[in-house]
Amino acid sequence: MVSYGPEQRVYFPALHADWLTQTFVHWAYSPEQVQRLLPEGLTVDTHDQWAWVSLTPFVMARMRPPAVPAALPSFAETNLRTYVRERDGRDGLWFLTLEVSSRVMLAARAIGAPYHLGHLTLSRGGDVATYAGARGRGGPSYRVVVRPGKPVRPSPRDVWLTSRWRAFTRGCGVLWQTPVEHEPWPLRAARLEELQETAPGRPGCRRPHRRRSCTSPTASTRSASASRARCGRQ
Repeated sequence: MVSYGPEQRVYFPALHADWLTQTFVHWAYSPEQVQRLLPEGLTVDTHDQWAWVSLTPFVMARMRPPAVPAALPSFAETNLRTYVRERDGRDGLWFLTLEVSSRVMLAARAIGAPYHLGHLTLSRGGDVATYAGARGRGGPSYRVVVRPGKPVRPSPRDVWLTSRWRAFTRGCGVLWQTPVEHEPWPLRAARLEELQETAPGRPGCRRPHRRRSCTSPTASTRSASASRARCGRQ
């Protein structure tokens, strides 16, 4: 069962940050399609018998290590992620790709986080938000235009898709986990006005079976240092 609130407190965070103006665009696939994208030790998690892949553009703001008063300048990031469980049943996220406009995040490649540097932007016009990004000339790119609506009470599926409290990565032959703590997302309905994307993290995934989207204005996060997952070396 996925928890609506944080499953654990992060008492000694390695990082503080705010995630601003986040949009969630979700696609449903057969579990077999998504399982092929995962490393040994992780199993695809499902809701209503479907596996889900989500594109989540947002702005990272006020990011700083603990006890450091000065924060880094804000920057855009976009994640392509899916939902997984490790062998002991604990749920979390597996990132298929992480697109970012700040070089500082590339340090997380040391634990296998698939960060790629690119040119990412967020612009606003009236009540419409436009996210765009590209990884170099001719590289993967996306353009997402959304019109946020009214606040919504999260459905069980919304909670399942947005309330995950650890991320898994694989680096140096080891499966790592990074706990995260933040308040539940204050979700709003969203109308997807435009979507263009060439997502490199979805090879082999055929046409999705359904799609949905929502947005959230902000969440303040506390991330712990990565530690070895319980399933051990791969």
